[in-house]
Amino acid sequence: MQIGFIGFGNMAQALARGLAGTQAVRPEQIGACARDYDKLRRNTEPDGFRAFRDAAETVRFADMVIVAVKPGQVGPVVGPLREALRHKIVVSVAAGVTFEDYERMLAPGTQHLSTVPNTPVAVGEGIVVCERRHSLSEEAWRSVERLLSHVGLVLQVDTPLLGVAGTVCGCGPAFAAMFVEALADAAVMHGIPRADAYRMASQMIVGTGKLQLASGTHPGAMKDAVCSPGGTTIRGVAELERRGFRGAVIDAVDAIEGKR
Repeated sequence: MQIGFIGFGNMAQALARGLAGTQAVRPEQIGACARDYDKLRRNTEPDGFRAFRDAAETVRFADMVIVAVKPGQVGPVVGPLREALRHKIVVSVAAGVTFEDYERMLAPGTQHLSTVPNTPVAVGEGIVVCERRHSLSEEAWRSVERLLSHVGLVLQVDTPLLGVAGTVCGCGPAFAAMFVEALADAAVMHGIPRADAYRMASQMIVGTGKLQLASGTHPGAMKDAVCSPGGTTIRGVAELERRGFRGAVIDAVDAIEGKR
């Protein structure tokens, strides 16, 4: 399958590198177009991806077209390509642009799916949240799901939940990175070299997440399993609770959702 990106910003680059890095497709099976062609070449050629001059050329190349422009640009970009996209699989990574929006913009019968991936797809450890409502055939859906599963966990949600799912998965890496940085700062304060501190904190996040996914254990039970009576961990947990750690995380998500 040949994959063409319309727009090649950070999210598109993460997805392209994840697909190539996990060997879901070969680098030469990935192509992209962007407004700044010289910048596009700098972002594609080191990875062996193809750079195209315009969206029409990208669509001709691709079996699957990934719309990765800013949400406000989707209409102006997709509109002139209605007929060219009719026989393609269209996958959107433009936040907030849903099934009903594409039904209005694309030609009748076009197969399309709206998704919200996150940046860890670049290393095959991401999440791709998919709108449950789509127009893909069963065969096309299986093909897309199989492809995306190379770069992370694929989850379907109903349309009203797409926004908050995107917040948790898409904004969450920023929150997690802040926690990694803070934990590493504490380690450095107590004498651990900075590079080692970052590696420790990051691997702790990776390992804890993988353990939860593999076991299905409730996060509270995982916390309890580490907290011995009168021990060191419960002292740290109690301090986080006094500082409103969990409430701050919930408030951060709520603040984002309140602006939609």
